[in-house]
Formats: sequence, C-alpha cells, structure tokens
Amino acid sequence: MANSNGNNNGEMTQKGREALERFKMESANELGVDLKKGYNGDLTSREAGSIGGRMVQKMINSYKMQ
Repeated sequence: MANSNGNNNGEMTQKGREALERFKMESANELGVDLKKGYNGDLTSREAGSIGGRMVQKMINSYKMQ
C-alpha cells in the first residue's frame, strides 16, 4: 500500500534501516571501534554503548543546527 507521497512503506523502512546502518558504521569508525557488518557479539558493553551514545550526540547536534 502506498502512502501519500507514493512510496511503499516497506521501501521506506528498508531505506531507513540502511541509513541507520551507515550512520552506525560511521559513528563506530569515528570512535575507532571495529564494527563489522552482521554479528558483532564480540564487542564489549563499553564499545557498543559508546557507538550508541555517539549516534545520539550527533543527532542532538544536528537537531540544534536546524
């Protein structure tokens, strides 16, 4: 089913997931955390948390600049 702008909800969800994955990889790279595509169960809690925290920090900064 198409939404008001003609896009399929499934496509938008997939595009959103892909964008979030790129954002996560970018944030991990900035922190020097070796994040792989797929399973990353070998990360420490500190590493995983630092990636999430960096992502939130960047989102807040982006919002403030708008």
